[in-house]
Amino acid sequence: MKSAPFLLPEGSIVQELARAVTEAGGRLLVVGGWVRDQLNHENSKDLDLEIFGLTREQIDQLLSPFGFSKPVGRHFPVWRQTRAGIDVAYPRADDLAGLAKGADSLESAFREASRHRDLTINAIGWDPRRQLLIDPWDGHRDLIARRLRAVSEDSFISDPLRVLRVARLHARLQAEVDPALAEICRGLDLLAIPVPRVAGELLRILSESRRPSRAFQFLAKIDQLRVFGPIDSLRGVRRDGQERREGEVFRQTLKGLDEAALIATEEGLSEVAREQLLLASLCRNLGQAESAQLGDDGRIGTVGQEDSSARRTQAWLTELGIAKRTVTTVVVLVSHHLVPAEFGRDEASMGAYRRLARKLATGGVTVVELERLARANHLGQRPEGDLTEGFGAGVKFLQKAGQARIREGVSNDVVTAALLISRGIDPGPEMGRLLDRCREIQDETGSQNATAILDQVFESTQREVR
Repeated sequence: MKSAPFLLPEGSIVQELARAVTEAGGRLLVVGGWVRDQLNHENSKDLDLEIFGLTREQIDQLLSPFGFSKPVGRHFPVWRQTRAGIDVAYPRADDLAGLAKGADSLESAFREASRHRDLTINAIGWDPRRQLLIDPWDGHRDLIARRLRAVSEDSFISDPLRVLRVARLHARLQAEVDPALAEICRGLDLLAIPVPRVAGELLRILSESRRPSRAFQFLAKIDQLRVFGPIDSLRGVRRDGQERREGEVFRQTLKGLDEAALIATEEGLSEVAREQLLLASLCRNLGQAESAQLGDDGRIGTVGQEDSSARRTQAWLTELGIAKRTVTTVVVLVSHHLVPAEFGRDEASMGAYRRLARKLATGGVTVVELERLARANHLGQRPEGDLTEGFGAGVKFLQKAGQARIREGVSNDVVTAALLISRGIDPGPEMGRLLDRCREIQDETGSQNATAILDQVFESTQREVR
């Protein structure tokens, strides 16, 4: 044991809870990711606790006044205090309830209980009453060495999801996976993991990692990337067009993903905005495998890439159970991720920018979010060793979007249903057609004059009748 003066969250009930446990004859330890992150000089939102020396009934009675729920799980009960972000678990070992309060007994008990944990860096306990660490598996040393080791092969294989956790921590901590652990991971069946758990780990890989590519590269190395089937399908797919020579699509996708993660960090994006950007960056090339076609000149090009990628993105994220709103946003971004470069190259009109803004609005995003995705894509295509910064087409794209007055989103319709009613148009299909036409003219001309727009629509309608 050694001293570790960790800083608990402001207003935390952990010390008060530890005191109550001690007075009842037990001992409380903080365990798991919070301890690991404190040692790594990072903050964690949630705390996991274990209580030793008390029966389940005693723990249940002790926790009730602190606002904890009734225990969840029959074999390994967990009490939750959602508001405080605290989980209390009964130690995963036999005959722990009668342990004495002495330090030696606590160390022995924690060693036995932590034998069931996945990695040594997640099997470190902290005694908040005495500010001491209990580290029976040398997890702190592994954390310093940036090394991921299993506590026990027998316990590790009990949950295949742990392979995805290894991939996530490999990326997040920039830690190397012990060869023995990598072989254990290679042999587990990840396809048996429930889909919601797979989705949860995918989102954590994207949200927590500075270089999320490392997680996917590790899974590919141990032949376990099929758990993310659409991403696995990109391996070996190549494009070699006259304008794009990024080589293997899988590798280029991961390079762009890391650029997206860097953009999200540098621009201080919210959790939601980061998740949307990184999901779109990960999925933007999903159509490559089915849309790759050999041209007359022998080069590999792509036909309908954006549409194909959007369809596969919609299907995969829906299958994973990702929130419908997020799926809609990501699909819209993927559908248009090449537009910023194309608009700059083709000198798109102001009307084209306004129409684009309306399409993006269906996904709740603007040209600003789209430019971030296009920038990550562009930077991810740089050849190895090319550190050129910037995305000139993106700068021009946003400047033109500002001139079109749609950088912050679409303008409200100038001509409304109420205005049409005042002009004698009854609600119905005809009104809908007129509103659509008014919107088209507004986008094409940028006019904010409702009367002028409406007069133009009526005039064109009368000409059609004649």
